[in-house]
Amino acid sequence: MKKVLLYLILIAAVIAGFFAWKLWKEVFGPGSRFAEEKVLLIPRGANLDQVLDSLKATGIIADDQVFHWVAELKKYGDKIRPGRYVIPSGMSMNELVNKLRSGEQDPVRVTFSNIKNIPQLAGQVAKYLETDSLSMINAIDDPANMKRLGFTRATMISLFLPNTYEVWWTVTPNDLIDRFATEYKKFWTPERQAQARALGLSQSEVSTLASIVQAETGKAADAPMIASVYLNRLRIGMPLQADPTLKYALGMDTLNRLLHVDKFVDSPYNTYTHTGLPPGPINLPEARYIDAVLQPAKSNYLYFCAREDLSGYSNFSTTYQQHQVNARRYQQALNKRGIYR
Repeated sequence: MKKVLLYLILIAAVIAGFFAWKLWKEVFGPGSRFAEEKVLLIPRGANLDQVLDSLKATGIIADDQVFHWVAELKKYGDKIRPGRYVIPSGMSMNELVNKLRSGEQDPVRVTFSNIKNIPQLAGQVAKYLETDSLSMINAIDDPANMKRLGFTRATMISLFLPNTYEVWWTVTPNDLIDRFATEYKKFWTPERQAQARALGLSQSEVSTLASIVQAETGKAADAPMIASVYLNRLRIGMPLQADPTLKYALGMDTLNRLLHVDKFVDSPYNTYTHTGLPPGPINLPEARYIDAVLQPAKSNYLYFCAREDLSGYSNFSTTYQQHQVNARRYQQALNKRGIYR
């Protein structure tokens, strides 16, 4: 009888040990294995069931029972933290719950360039974040934010410098604007500020002119010379006569060719009928174009025109007569290719 009891105890111990080992393996051993790391997004206000649904939907876990048990044991249900979490293949349930419970989210890289206006900027940024584009637009257009940061509605776009930024997925629109303000201040070093003063321009005016230069050419090599043309015109009180500002005023920036009648559109952005700079940038200028304005080429040029080879480079001239020759060549090149608008 004692032998039977001993055997039963031994069998029970083996069974208990097996299940204990299995549980240990489930909790502390490698979890689901997948080819590449996965990303889990937990929005604000999510509950444990929603987190479980997301874990299964993304393929991070296959069996939610063990996760649920560990989560209950660690009281994760009471400490759910929103965020973007990168989950490597093979992470144990214990490690997974600890990561989510600690709120150690992973940053997201927000990239934007070639932006023409605030709605486009908001849409591009919101693609990476929990917030939506409308909330971003409302925050950017908030008069309180503009006043606090020293911008107007026309110049507010110059706060955002095209680049790649690491931020939290859960960042609020206002906090994100503050982050961009920090980067803006870093960019405008004492040296750049001194260069702007030497030109007699404010930072926003530099950005405005840089936006025109950027719209004029995709060739960075031409940018300092084009900047010098516009600065020369500003210096003598000559209208900028910048076609990109005319397209902006017309709301037709995709036009390949402007007509004479277009030059009479009623808009403060029409630099054919208004002298000086327009009220604000017509796009989001990249740093290289801002620096092209701050460090322009030295020239006496007052005119430039796209080359007739349509290479994207420009011909420069000091006289209107030579400019007309260059312009006719370019117009003939457009006619030859059937480009009339």
